[in-house]
Amino acid sequence: MPMTKRSTDRLRKHFVFVLLPEFTLLSFAGALDALRLANRQIGFEAYSWSLIGPGGDTATCSAGSTISLDADLGDLQRDDTVVLCGGTNISKNTSDRLISWIRKEARRGVTLVGLCTAAYVLAKAGFLDDRRATIHWENHDGFLEAFPDVNLTKSIYVIDGKYITTAGGTASVDLMLALIARDHGADVANAVADQQIYSSIRTDRDTQRLSTPTRIGVRHPKLATVIQRMEANIEEPIRPSALAAEVGLSTRQLERLFRRYMNLSPKRYYMELRLSRARNLLMQTDMNVINVALACGFTSPSHFSKCYRAQYGTTPYRERGSRGADREEESDLEV
Repeated sequence: MPMTKRSTDRLRKHFVFVLLPEFTLLSFAGALDALRLANRQIGFEAYSWSLIGPGGDTATCSAGSTISLDADLGDLQRDDTVVLCGGTNISKNTSDRLISWIRKEARRGVTLVGLCTAAYVLAKAGFLDDRRATIHWENHDGFLEAFPDVNLTKSIYVIDGKYITTAGGTASVDLMLALIARDHGADVANAVADQQIYSSIRTDRDTQRLSTPTRIGVRHPKLATVIQRMEANIEEPIRPSALAAEVGLSTRQLERLFRRYMNLSPKRYYMELRLSRARNLLMQTDMNVINVALACGFTSPSHFSKCYRAQYGTTPYRERGSRGADREEESDLEV
């Protein structure tokens, strides 16, 4: 039975993509193109969209390219689903005006989607307390520190009622395919994935990161286990001798494994993990430098500053940026 105009109207949905400053192009483009291809498969404009943003007539992505916008935040007319497209420096790029606008839209009952790092915006607006959510793995620790009441997962996407979050990257494609399947069936979603040369559709049960052996390029099971233990114990580091004992190795054997496969000692590898975590916290949260040091296993802030400068060529205080409190701390601690 052919669809009438009235029946197709009921199936139409409008997506408002909010392009935040320094948004990630891959996450945005993957989501948008899935909707375009769905229309092609369905045979009518089931999905329409508009592009808006807080930055005027254009938005600049993290790669530096600009995209023309249809309207500013205040000019929104249709708002079935609001898709916030996050990216780098999300804390800096979350303005009070944006938060006020999102809260206003939420009161109207819209569905709110946060791509990539935009879960930060939803959390800051107060929508994710006691809800499940996800964010890009690089922002995971900083997000937990900033929003401890959010049930943060490592899934590629999470749908919790009218609040949807993704980890960014290609996870936005998986999310859109799930929404398309919900609206129009798995056959349409599979056809869209085929058009995108997307060979395996992931679900919300899939996690973000590659396995440790794949990620580090090493298949040695004991080495991978030790690295997993290091990654899980940043705040309270475990001594190399204890790590070695956990996997049935001597300290010397563990040392040789790390030298052979990672070209670093276990102690140095662990230190670089901790400093990398510290850098993420400095860039992504408002934690003061002393608390960042403690969260990454440094009991002495001056030792933390010394190690940080040796690794990154700058102090934690300068990395964070010029803030009065931090400048005072630096003068007190760097002695």
